[in-house]
Amino acid sequence: MQSKAATVGEYLDSLPEERKSALRALRKEILKNLPKGFKEEMSYGMVGYVIPHSKYPKGYHCDPKLPLPFMNIASQKNFVALYHMGMYADPKLLKWFTNEYPKHTRAKLDMGKSCVRFKKLDQIPFKLIGELSKKLTPGKWIEIYENELKKNRSS
Repeated sequence: MQSKAATVGEYLDSLPEERKSALRALRKEILKNLPKGFKEEMSYGMVGYVIPHSKYPKGYHCDPKLPLPFMNIASQKNFVALYHMGMYADPKLLKWFTNEYPKHTRAKLDMGKSCVRFKKLDQIPFKLIGELSKKLTPGKWIEIYENELKKNRSS
């Protein structure tokens, strides 16, 4: 579900009460831990954390007018979602996250390629998401991203 909200505040205010508190807590943990250089903005109808054009002028290869996406959080129909492109592109980061996850919550990990779904809001591992948020700097994310692009273009 993509929101038409223009700002993060509008997006959060539009959510049902139980989702609002979970997303606000998730956002707070991310902002507390996210390395300097990422920017919070609405991205793909979700709360997004991107590398702005001022730091990475090339933008996103699929649409260079857009900043380079890194992470998003969203309230979907049946769950709260965390989308983290770093886990999709960096197998070591994905392995770290999947190994740490059971240490932080009793909920079973429900994950796609870059999406972690939280169906039980009281079992969101906020501290773990905070730790994940600080694992990649903007410079490291750009390096991983560009290496993945090179690999995909040469295949």
